[in-house]
Amino acid sequence: MRTPPAFTVSCPSLVRPSLVSLAVVAALQAMPAHAVEPFVLKDIRVEGLQRTDAGTVFAALPFRVGDTYNDAKGAAALRALFATGLFKDVRIEVDGDVIVVVVDERSVIANIDFVGLKEFDKEGLTKSLKDFGISEGMPFDKALADRAEQELKRQYLTRSLYGAEVVTTVTPQERNRVNVTFTVTEGGAAKIKEIRITGNSVFSESTLKGLLDLNDGGWLNWYTKADRYSRSKLTADLETLRSYYLNRGYLEFAVESTQVAISPDKQDITITINVKEGQRYTVTGVKLDGEYLGKEEEFQSLVKIRPGEPYRAEEVAETTKAFTERFGNFGYAFARIEARPEIDREKGQVGITLFAEPARRVYVRRFNVSGNSRTRDEVVRREFRQFEASWYDGRRIKLSRDRVDRLGYFKDVNVETTEVPGTNDQVDLNMNVVEKPTGNLMLGAGFSSADKFSLSGSIKQDNVFGSGTYLGIEVNTSKSNRNLVLSASDPYFTIDGISRSFDIFYRTSRPLNSQGEDYKLVTPGASVRFGVPFTEYDTVYFGIGIEQTEIRGDFGLPWQYRRYRNEFGEKSTSLPLTLGWTRDGRDSVLVPNEGQYKRINIDWGVGGDTRYVRTNAQFQQYWPITKQYTFAINAEVGWGKGLNGRPFPIFKNFYGGGLGTVRAFDQGSLGPVDWGGAYLGGSKRFNLNGELYLPVPGTGNDRTLRLFAYTDVGNVWGENEKIQADSLRASAGLGLSWVSPIGPLKLSYGRPIRSKSNDRISPFQFQIGTAF
Repeated sequence: MRTPPAFTVSCPSLVRPSLVSLAVVAALQAMPAHAVEPFVLKDIRVEGLQRTDAGTVFAALPFRVGDTYNDAKGAAALRALFATGLFKDVRIEVDGDVIVVVVDERSVIANIDFVGLKEFDKEGLTKSLKDFGISEGMPFDKALADRAEQELKRQYLTRSLYGAEVVTTVTPQERNRVNVTFTVTEGGAAKIKEIRITGNSVFSESTLKGLLDLNDGGWLNWYTKADRYSRSKLTADLETLRSYYLNRGYLEFAVESTQVAISPDKQDITITINVKEGQRYTVTGVKLDGEYLGKEEEFQSLVKIRPGEPYRAEEVAETTKAFTERFGNFGYAFARIEARPEIDREKGQVGITLFAEPARRVYVRRFNVSGNSRTRDEVVRREFRQFEASWYDGRRIKLSRDRVDRLGYFKDVNVETTEVPGTNDQVDLNMNVVEKPTGNLMLGAGFSSADKFSLSGSIKQDNVFGSGTYLGIEVNTSKSNRNLVLSASDPYFTIDGISRSFDIFYRTSRPLNSQGEDYKLVTPGASVRFGVPFTEYDTVYFGIGIEQTEIRGDFGLPWQYRRYRNEFGEKSTSLPLTLGWTRDGRDSVLVPNEGQYKRINIDWGVGGDTRYVRTNAQFQQYWPITKQYTFAINAEVGWGKGLNGRPFPIFKNFYGGGLGTVRAFDQGSLGPVDWGGAYLGGSKRFNLNGELYLPVPGTGNDRTLRLFAYTDVGNVWGENEKIQADSLRASAGLGLSWVSPIGPLKLSYGRPIRSKSNDRISPFQFQIGTAF
């Protein structure tokens, strides 16, 4: 005889599993009349399964055949089955000595689609929804779908799309599957219509608004999107305001309130910032208090705060940071430095007490690396200057982080210090890196008055197979220069960090503006170069190469080339030794704002048919005038001389004119000219460039797009010519610098301010690549 079910619980799909469990318990407690007497299980059956494996159900059950079944175990079984998230309804029926588990499976998501999506990438959103439990092949949960819908709306709010609407549509399919479609109506982005600053009297509203990254009317907002409201950007701007006042003596400055109002149509935003300036304070003195390890004089030398001048929060922060780093250099990783101001409001003065508490000295147990899914551990670890099982050294840790960052393989590099549980003198260092693509495939075409139409392409990989090795192929097909170059570089050829680079090349070139078309200079060759790091910032390079230059053709061949060929033959073999040194102290390679860059390179032809020495030296300096303005100079000197009674090889000449040397003059047109009009270059070159970078109106503090004004001076001289001041050429003009998706782009327009009548002028010029 079939026994009535002990209980039946049905759960609609809208109810979360956690709520279901509570309902099950309540149902059990509320229905004592249906309780069953405990009995020994003879069998367990499962009904209603379509896709789920029966083993999944049996694994969740808290009883087996042969166990004693009771109501408590039945309730536990329901809770466990609902917790799997696979079922929208579960019933347990008792049929004699047999338990029947009846399930109603949730629908499975067959497909996820987005309609009307423009602002976001579909693939990225699909991945983010997976974190909410919404992805193809997973059971569908209406509650999770609602959460995902709200998250999509929140993402649109971060882009100032306050009118965006998201509608979720669930379409049933055969075999208990559903398609989930998110239909998006994005609408227009809300823009900042007005920014008001109230309560200010010392500085004008226009001055303060000029400090903000957000703005209410920049004509280049279509590029910078600075009129798109963002809470994080507003918070950063408020901090900028605070820093501006605190660095000018207004110690008690405060932002009292901030109101953000949006129009009824959700298209216009008004921001009102209420500030309290307070009075200006002058620093009367600085004293040290606390424990300084008996090195008070050493710490006193690190103080940046200057008595007698207005209080500057920036100087206080720099001082406390310097103190913390110095304690870190001594192994005190958790040193606490507190700047305590003693304010005299009547006199408008403040005294600063720097209280130090070094805490305890610690050493590093482990240095862990995470996030390098592609780059090998050893490639990262060989850059470490802080070692495991040695005293904590803040200077070495910072240097380790900077060296890993300079590899160029990662978008972000962070180091965190964590205490080791159960000890008071050990820490672990955790370096987390975020990898970025290190390969580059470039195809391009160009046109210029000098080279006409040209094609170029390259395949480069800075981190081949995660080994840190560089491999590249470059091809150029311009009219005057055609190159094929294969390059490979191993930055750790030896365990000590000595690098090794190979170059194999095949180059053809023609002197610019020459009349002939059937001649060219052909130079195949190869070289090997080693780099030895003498300090953390200085690297010395040395190497050797072999190359052969052949002067082919005859019609239109410049006279100087013809004479060199008649005297030394069509082919000239060279065996140059290379020696060089570099130091790069710029804060950025693409958009430098401060720092220096220095290099010198010497080629010495010691064998073959050519004997010469060729030297090139460069110096760059960047000075930050303000956050938005930068002044920079670039000086470059080149010098070459023939040895053993031979002239300097004409095909080793320097060239001048155009971007990188003296702008507004035709590319490569400065220096000696053949009687047929070909530009020959020379064995001596000098350039001096000055640039003032300033923001494009409407871009705020964006440094990827900047205007610049320039002045260039320089020229090129032949081996037998004297360098004279009256032979220098000079130019001045304006330009635009943009870090574009395909590389740094520079456009310039200028005019000569010192030239000769036969000079070739090219006012408008552009390049993609180097800084100067």
